[in-house]
Amino acid sequence: MTLTGKTALVTGGSRGIGRAIVERLAADGARVVFTYRRDRDAAREVTARVPGTVAVRADQEDTANVAAMFEPVRDGLDILVNNAAIVSAMPIEKLGEDDIDRAFTVNVKFPLLAIREAIPLLRDEGRIVNISTLNTVVAGPGLALYCASKGALEQITAVAAKELGARGITVNTVSPGATDTDLLRGENPAEVLDQMVTLTALRRLGQPGDVAAVVAFLASPDGRWVTGQNIRATGGLFV
Repeated sequence: MTLTGKTALVTGGSRGIGRAIVERLAADGARVVFTYRRDRDAAREVTARVPGTVAVRADQEDTANVAAMFEPVRDGLDILVNNAAIVSAMPIEKLGEDDIDRAFTVNVKFPLLAIREAIPLLRDEGRIVNISTLNTVVAGPGLALYCASKGALEQITAVAAKELGARGITVNTVSPGATDTDLLRGENPAEVLDQMVTLTALRRLGQPGDVAAVVAFLASPDGRWVTGQNIRATGGLFV
């Protein structure tokens, strides 16, 4: 229980990787507040099953939700995990300005404002973990908005690590590879998933818990000497 007495805020914690992060941080002893966008039933399932968790609705397309999601942690925060994001798969020639604005609001502006909001609440020796993607170094057709927005988040990580280091606060990025979620299976046919396994050194798809374990390490006291880094939690995809 390495996080006993700690308070964490995780965005997008009702499903997939975010849910695994919520479960792992809670299992390690933290009180965990997490956000969800629409699926109230999934959020309630998490809070019912995982002691010490609180769900807050927050749609990242509306930055007015930044302040509201911090209300349960106004008494102090130890860990912020910016996990929630959208994947906009569309060729550049078909992109509209609304598509661009939405992707950068959800994937860049909202997390940046969340970091700004968290700074006065974070206790010394606190932790910030931003979830990015392997796609910032392995780009794919149609992923201009996703790659660009996540690349921006990675640069925010580096700057924040410099700015907050004097307080012992670490700021890192975790970049998952092919992780077995409903989103991955919904967007890729079986033959593509098989190819991903072949290209992965550990010869399987990642599980949400694999990524959560890396986040938990960075959030723990053992992660105190790691900051400003991008840890590619991919199982060796495209080594």
